[in-house]
Amino acid sequence: MNRVVVTGMGAVSACGLGVPALWSGAVNGDSGVRPVDFPAIENQRVGTAASLSDQTLSDLSEALKHRMRDPVAVYAVTAAEQAVAQAGLGEGDFGDACGVVVGSGFGGAKTLDDNYFTFAVDRKMRLDPMAVPKIMMNASASWVSMEFGATGPIYTPSTACSSGSQAIGLAYQMLKSGAMQRCLAGGSEACLVGGVFRVWELLRVMTADKNRPFSKDRNGMTLGEGAGILVMETLESARARGAEILCEVVGYGTNSDAGDLLRPDPQRASACMTLALQDAGLDPSAVGYVNAHGTGTVANDVTEVGALRAVFGDTLDGVEVSSTKPIHGHALGAAGAIEAVVTIKALRHQMAPPTINFNEVDPKVNLDPVANTARPIDTGAVMSNSLAFGGINASLIFARFDG
Repeated sequence: MNRVVVTGMGAVSACGLGVPALWSGAVNGDSGVRPVDFPAIENQRVGTAASLSDQTLSDLSEALKHRMRDPVAVYAVTAAEQAVAQAGLGEGDFGDACGVVVGSGFGGAKTLDDNYFTFAVDRKMRLDPMAVPKIMMNASASWVSMEFGATGPIYTPSTACSSGSQAIGLAYQMLKSGAMQRCLAGGSEACLVGGVFRVWELLRVMTADKNRPFSKDRNGMTLGEGAGILVMETLESARARGAEILCEVVGYGTNSDAGDLLRPDPQRASACMTLALQDAGLDPSAVGYVNAHGTGTVANDVTEVGALRAVFGDTLDGVEVSSTKPIHGHALGAAGAIEAVVTIKALRHQMAPPTINFNEVDPKVNLDPVANTARPIDTGAVMSNSLAFGGINASLIFARFDG
């Protein structure tokens, strides 16, 4: 079995373009949540989201004019370009040896929303003739593949909030088995459009105030969007290129609840984390930081902390836990990938980013989730968790590369 390493990372988020902007926001507690307005929604109840800033949209303006790409594909390609540049990959490093695995929850949401609105409200029959290739879920992965000439396997996990984590996990498994030498893996989401936002309002899971994961006064999540892409390689491939190795991917676990479609099962979530630890050959005590799914809904946070206690012990001694979703929002299909980037940066900087907006420990949760200010850590391994609608769990473990 091959060892698998990360040699490049890219990100598009509410914090800005690039990994440095994302990490700066996460570690310093500078939220990218801002006011949003959707003219098509009458009586909009929730007025904020972690949307891309005007500056970021301006920087992407030329790319967003692409006739064949929905914003979801633009975000994915942009993050992939950053990751490829950091990894130092050249034209000869792709081909059949390189695969692409990019997950998404909604695919081309803007294209779908625009065309449905034009057809149903304006009653126009002249719609975007390129709507189908822009909407299809695999468009982001396919455009990343075409951008770099990566002709290896392409996969597009669409497993709600676990899409990005499962994409990285699937890439890890294929690299480990020798199915390819390197892979561009992650997730992309461009879901902040009127129709999607409205149906999330109807679920009554979004906060009209601030996202406060694990806090006693938490009352819901904040939607986000963006992309996170990793360049993942076999250790042999990275060494042959003389690439800088950012970290090693050592463990991955995924399972399903086969229970309620919307409510996570703590026993299945803890089983997923245990699978990742077993895959890594690590004791729970080896993990010093967990980037939690941490949505900030009343029920989810209780469930997740229960799962964490089952794995790490009742006191969670020796492990810092935080949610960075109040910074970059819940980016759905891109969430796991964006959070993987943050988790790797936490490992490299030995700093646990804070859970901002935290006010008071909830006796039902009884957790201090790196409240409001980053904390130093001293650990060789970190974990990132995703617990998705549909009962789909995914856990990733990254470790310092020891040669």
